[in-house]
Amino acid sequence: MAATTHTLTIPSSTRFLEDVREFVTSHAEKAEFSESEVEQLKMAVDEACANVIEHAYHGETEQPIDIAVIIQPDRLTVRIRDKGRQFNQVNYQEPDLAKYAKAKKSGGFGVHIMRRLMDEVQYRTTGGVNECCLVKFRN
Repeated sequence: MAATTHTLTIPSSTRFLEDVREFVTSHAEKAEFSESEVEQLKMAVDEACANVIEHAYHGETEQPIDIAVIIQPDRLTVRIRDKGRQFNQVNYQEPDLAKYAKAKKSGGFGVHIMRRLMDEVQYRTTGGVNECCLVKFRN
């Protein structure tokens, strides 16, 4: 079975996140991922896109976010591309959940959530294009 790729481009506004969730759900279900795996994919993709909107594009609502669902025999990959500010993986630190709870702090959990829900989370920047790949392997 050859890989198949499905693409969607949205403006960098949170009002389009529902479209992204529906797009990912549709293709993950067609690829026969379980209901719980589909929910994990949906949540991770939502977090990744929200991070692009908030951090890469600083809330600018008309910048493009390109999403691709790539289905291979052993995995489903969601590739998210933007041309905003690059995510600095080197300076990222896992949040101290106890400290956050004690301080009643919300937010700052996106990358943590994505890493917990996905089998792989990869970041790279090439030629001014940032790419985040979220990978879910078949059981």
